[in-house]
Amino acid sequence: MKYLILGAGGTGGALGFALSSHQKDVTLLARGEHLAVMKAKGLTLHRLFDGTSTTVPVKALSEDEIVSSHLHPDVILVCVKYYSLTSIVPLIRKVAVSSTIVLPILNVFGTGEKLQEMLPDLTVLDGCIYVSAEKSAPGELTQHGPIFRVVFGEREPSGKLDSRLHAIEQDFTDSGITPVLSSNVRRDCLEKFSYVSALGAAGLYFHAHCGDFQKEGKERDLFISMIKEIAAIADAMGCGFEKDIVATNLQILSGIEPSGTTSMQRDVAAGRSSEVDGLVYQVVERGHALHVPVPSYEMVAKELRFRSLV
Repeated sequence: MKYLILGAGGTGGALGFALSSHQKDVTLLARGEHLAVMKAKGLTLHRLFDGTSTTVPVKALSEDEIVSSHLHPDVILVCVKYYSLTSIVPLIRKVAVSSTIVLPILNVFGTGEKLQEMLPDLTVLDGCIYVSAEKSAPGELTQHGPIFRVVFGEREPSGKLDSRLHAIEQDFTDSGITPVLSSNVRRDCLEKFSYVSALGAAGLYFHAHCGDFQKEGKERDLFISMIKEIAAIADAMGCGFEKDIVATNLQILSGIEPSGTTSMQRDVAAGRSSEVDGLVYQVVERGHALHVPVPSYEMVAKELRFRSLV
């Protein structure tokens, strides 16, 4: 299987590092100094949870180099931020062939459906990832916790892609990534969304780190309240979680380095574009459309909009 990973930040970089470490055929799209360092020295991963650092050679190319190399990947892993989704579509159209599988692994729920509308002639799956990692310097990533899991699947399982999906599953397993080939990927992606959306939104509201949510207090209370509102939305959509989603998310959180924050928090702090629209404002809109009360999300959205004006 030939993999093309679009985006070499915390998500795409971590996937590229793992796959490259186990001799899989993978190409990373990158730019600027991050690209230059990876070409010259490889990609370094610092693991805060065990204190180790490892550097591996990776195949990293610019967009022009990818197009000129006539790369025709079997799988395109889309790991850009939600606000960059539209901008990456022309590249996908240039390099994909009819058999290419496109797998978006973004934080925002509903990305697969949106991307399928823009790429009607290709097979677009849905997926999400559980990993706490960030680009900490050009050519370097920092991973905050040991969890590394990718959930993926067809929104409407057909059985036609089974062998290829199992091949992806095997490559992930070989590379130390825990794969979950989902029969209900819509529900499973919404489950992940309930974690990253609530944590990012509450983190922005309180200017808080993961450690603030790992103990009793107002930060943890808001995090739990927002998870429950997502669970109510899931029920209204007909894809309820069928588990104690609060306990599940608190367990995930317990394994994260206390100093960790979400990528949305880091982007806002740095004055960059962020996924606040998809992770916060769209929840309020979906709640209203489904007649589901979302008072915690409304409170956070109101505060974040106010901050954006001052």
